[in-house]
Amino acid sequence: MSLVEVKDLYKIFGPNPKRAIPLIKDGMSKTDIKKKTGCTIAINGATFSIDKKETFVVMGLSGSGKSTFIRCLNKLIKPTAGAILVDGKDIMQMDSEELQELRRRKMSMVFQNFGLLPHRNVVNNVEFGLEVSGVDKETRRQKALDAIKLVGLDGFEFSMPRELSGGMQQRVGLARALANDPEILLMDEAFSALDPLIRTQMQDELLELQAKMHKTIIFITHDLDEALKLGDRIAILGPDGRVRQIGTPEQILSDPADDYVKKFVQNVDRTKVITASSVKHGCPTLNIQKDGPEAALRLMEKEHISHAFVVDSERVLQGIVSVEDAVELKKQKKKDLTEILTHNVYTAGPETAVSDLLATALESRFPIAVIGDDNKFHGIVDRAAIIAEVTNDDEEAETPTVLSEVMEQAEHDAEAGQE
Repeated sequence: MSLVEVKDLYKIFGPNPKRAIPLIKDGMSKTDIKKKTGCTIAINGATFSIDKKETFVVMGLSGSGKSTFIRCLNKLIKPTAGAILVDGKDIMQMDSEELQELRRRKMSMVFQNFGLLPHRNVVNNVEFGLEVSGVDKETRRQKALDAIKLVGLDGFEFSMPRELSGGMQQRVGLARALANDPEILLMDEAFSALDPLIRTQMQDELLELQAKMHKTIIFITHDLDEALKLGDRIAILGPDGRVRQIGTPEQILSDPADDYVKKFVQNVDRTKVITASSVKHGCPTLNIQKDGPEAALRLMEKEHISHAFVVDSERVLQGIVSVEDAVELKKQKKKDLTEILTHNVYTAGPETAVSDLLATALESRFPIAVIGDDNKFHGIVDRAAIIAEVTNDDEEAETPTVLSEVMEQAEHDAEAGQE
């Protein structure tokens, strides 16, 4: 179910910005519009929805409008045109009181530069928003302490910001955003000011927090690896402020919408993002409750296979039987496949990355069974599929692309299409 809906959203900076919209729709380039009107396009007709409990990442290079976009969502920047619906209510139509209530109760924001008050200690910083909202002292203190514990800062409640590392300061900013228990968390380049090691750690911690909190997170970044790691879905903005593609990490890597997106993702290690669910395939199975060696041999002969996976009536994997063992069981005039089941079967979840399966695939004599969160058998991933994916990734590797070249090519493509 959609919690946030963005409809035909424009943000244009400059004198009389609405006059630029017809020029955009007529196909005039961003550069020509700037020359003709003095207006700069930041967001260009964005339309999409964000589901409840989804981590939705908006990414693009500098100047693509991503930070402008997130500030439009809570109207820190007023859009030029379009609609932004939160729970069905258009924030463009909200008066100042309704907007204030939205920012205090529904949304919270985490900024890149932490934004801590240097004269307040950690707990005072975290409870500041609640204090401004008029929450009583006892309630806001408890909410602040709960949020501090949630982000792992127990014991630092009364430390001053200057006494904390960059990562710890960002945790304070995150705790402050979580203190009022918002449904929507806006994060604008929240980890980009941190050094790489701390940044990776904060990404991991955010994933763990989201598993507990189930918030709707809208995360802004210019880092593709960060987007692929955090996002349930990713929106890629082009240098013209237009949304080039929205999709899961796999969709963007496997099926880029245009050359701009393709160049953006071409040097990513696909095997770390492509998952077992994408390369798995179905296979015939035996039912432990009703099938015996005769059924097993018949199935293996028909499918030209030397082993078969065995499940129960609930599709829960029981093991594997081989053709040799089935023949022996038949000779003994026994019917129960349980006696010949091999339980030494490698398994993986649907979201397991292909890169994590390679060593297992090379070691195992059987395909890897894919087991869902429901504990049911979903299919198999065989060695050939994994090696093909790894080989494909190696073959597609090229000389790293300079990001400025991506921007220049996108501008060139856009202008060429107008001629």
